[in-house]
Amino acid sequence: MTTPAPECAALAEGLRAVRARTGLSLAALAGRTPYSKSSWERYLNGKLPVPRQAVETLCVLAGEHPGRLLALWELADAEWSGRARSTARPPASPGPAAPDAGRTTAPTRPALRRRLPALGAGAAVAAAAMTAALWLPTHIVGDPGTPGSAALDPAPGCRGSACDGEDPARMFCGLPGRADVLGPLHRTRTGAQMELRYSPVCAAAWGRVWHTRVGDTVEVSVPGAPPRRVVIRTTADTRAYRFTPMLGGDHRAGLRLCFLPAGGAARECYRP
Repeated sequence: MTTPAPECAALAEGLRAVRARTGLSLAALAGRTPYSKSSWERYLNGKLPVPRQAVETLCVLAGEHPGRLLALWELADAEWSGRARSTARPPASPGPAAPDAGRTTAPTRPALRRRLPALGAGAAVAAAAMTAALWLPTHIVGDPGTPGSAALDPAPGCRGSACDGEDPARMFCGLPGRADVLGPLHRTRTGAQMELRYSPVCAAAWGRVWHTRVGDTVEVSVPGAPPRRVVIRTTADTRAYRFTPMLGGDHRAGLRLCFLPAGGAARECYRP
């Protein structure tokens, strides 16, 4: 079996770490994204090139800023596509004068790349991220809300009423730069934290919750529409961000988010 390039191995290692923070099994990951269980197994083990949007979606599920993984993805994608090999620089022609003996020069980008094969996958994560800072446009590793980010790639899966009851991650409504937090973060009496989120791109709202317990429920509602809720059913759910299904439409003024703790204690509700 061909050994993957260090850039690809570094990306796979980073993906596995982020996936662990979601607390989701491969089957659960497949159920909440457009990618199958077998595809995720291949992505996470470096057996198959990973779509950029799969990296972004995984970061959304884990509540992670995508900058570092997208930087690694750019390097891995250059290997998969062959661009990394086709853009190597020719040997430099002799210059008119030798550099000063006391001057230190930064290694060129190809020189940094040649060092990567000597590293293990763990060390390659750090090295590839460092190299990415030299190679990539600044919008890849900067603020996800900057105009240069791929705000509509992939395209949202729904808009307005078509988003009713849909998963915000699966519909790509919660990708970086597409969703705003409405109102302050709310901390419940049990220690769970929750917030209302709204995507102008999808014209839909949902609730997000974390630090939960098995049996907790979060519900988002608006007058005149059925409420949407998520129930924390497993220990894995308690270790990950969970989202309610979406409420489609520009209902920001009437939204309410409620927390129903396990055991039947009184619900806690707030409005943005």
